[in-house]
Amino acid sequence: MPETAVTSDVIERFKSAIGAAGVIDDASDMAAYLVDERKLFRGKAPLVLRPASTEEVATVVSICAGSGIGVVPQGGNTGLCGGSVPDESGKQVVLSLARMNRIRELDPVNYTLTAEAGCVLADIQGAAREADRLFPLSLAAEGSCQIGGNLSTNAGGIAVLRYGNARELVLGLEVVLPEGKIWNGLRRLRKDNTGYDLKQLFLGAEGTLGVITAAVLKLFPLPKETCTALIAFRDPSAATELLAKLREASGDAVTSFEYIHRQCMDLVIRHMPGQNDPFDHRYQHYALVELSASRSGAGLDQILESVCAEGFENGALLDAVIASSESQRQQLWSIRESIPEAQNHAGACIKHDVSVPISSVPEFLGRGTKLLTDAYHEAQVIAFGHMGDGNIHFNLQQPEGEDPNAFMKEAPRITKAVHDLAIEFEGSFSAEHGIGVLKRKDLYGYKSDVEIEMMKSLKKALDPKGIMNPGKVI
Repeated sequence: MPETAVTSDVIERFKSAIGAAGVIDDASDMAAYLVDERKLFRGKAPLVLRPASTEEVATVVSICAGSGIGVVPQGGNTGLCGGSVPDESGKQVVLSLARMNRIRELDPVNYTLTAEAGCVLADIQGAAREADRLFPLSLAAEGSCQIGGNLSTNAGGIAVLRYGNARELVLGLEVVLPEGKIWNGLRRLRKDNTGYDLKQLFLGAEGTLGVITAAVLKLFPLPKETCTALIAFRDPSAATELLAKLREASGDAVTSFEYIHRQCMDLVIRHMPGQNDPFDHRYQHYALVELSASRSGAGLDQILESVCAEGFENGALLDAVIASSESQRQQLWSIRESIPEAQNHAGACIKHDVSVPISSVPEFLGRGTKLLTDAYHEAQVIAFGHMGDGNIHFNLQQPEGEDPNAFMKEAPRITKAVHDLAIEFEGSFSAEHGIGVLKRKDLYGYKSDVEIEMMKSLKKALDPKGIMNPGKVI
């Protein structure tokens, strides 16, 4: 069903349903809702709707369904693929969940927290911490991203190795369906073998099948002991070997294992004030490693030192800095977390969010680096990310002094080469950033016909009018 324009009559119905305070129609006030985080996509909308309850969301969606109006659900608008902004038609409304920001329940005995979709991720982490519990989802935008968006994009982050992606941290969901019905699936059960696991349809669907309004989230014991180190390696193979040994020796207590290439270190030191090289010598390959335990006296430092000692003896490990205080730990993490911003200061960058099996990461890095340096001799390969779960941000930075627009014209050619290589390793062209608008062509290019047809069938069954986040994903 084609989308229709939003009439003044429909606008009045929206205002009547959620109150004038929930409707933004001033162009300047709407501006921030209409452009994505990376400024790649800019859309138009007649208004932004900010309901304050699940019932109000349901009313808004029902009005849109009856009028043929496209609905673009939006959380913190921190996504990187354009999935949270409307198109340029001006016929879609933005549905912001920001006012739905209550933590409805925290059950420390059941290790669950029930939160509305508009809760900021950092606030959920803080609420869990106050109850001596951990909500482990952690990513750079956690101070502004919202949990509904995190779940709709199946967010990853730095703790996937230990705790899994966002979809693995959910027990139940509350969802407004495309016709305006409310599905209350807010179950706090670990075991519920009663048919299809419906919540999984909406996790990672980017708002194309319904609007997540609340979720039951898994909590974990709050770490009482943490060991953090920045380690220099002979090569990436030495890093993946250390990861395997650390997981075994620590009883799978490795929380994060972040790869950092020397080019990343140089960018951070050059462009970020207050950043210095923690080592006296330059190395090519590093990993930021963190282990954690829910009890004090777990001996994580000793475990790390023991495993590393073998690596130093055989030459696989070259150097290491183990944080001796929380401030030093934060300093080491700031190096890793500053890489994306340092890239922005350095100019244009062709970015990729790919994943391959962990055992294939070293070969992927080697072949990928040669592939890009052969394709674009003067540019720098910027490789970093979540080696512990096989997700590498494999980017190409523009040569210093080159016109950024001319450089970015090479993006389609470079991106296809990187994605083809990831697929050759039985990997993914989008590990944690989703599809949105940016990667729709890749979805059709790399997914099998069977997978595409299954996705289309689900979309048609749940959203036959096609009003939910039109033009995104499928």
